Amino acid sequence: MKRSLMDILCCPVCKGDLALTADKEDAKEVLEGTLHCASCKTDYPIHEGIPDLLPRTNQ
Repeated sequence: MKRSLMDILCCPVCKGDLALTADKEDAKEVLEGTLHCASCKTDYPIHEGIPDLLPRTNQ
């Protein structure tokens, strides 16, 4: 995921701002990490450069 996407990404549930925590990155993009929404306290993982922004379901 390119860091420049942070300007347009928002939480898919509440539309709040997302905070990026990068665990692994190269010169071009974040490869592993987490996007966190402080408003609804939801984490979205980034794996192999792809953010998983699917809303979580409670089961």
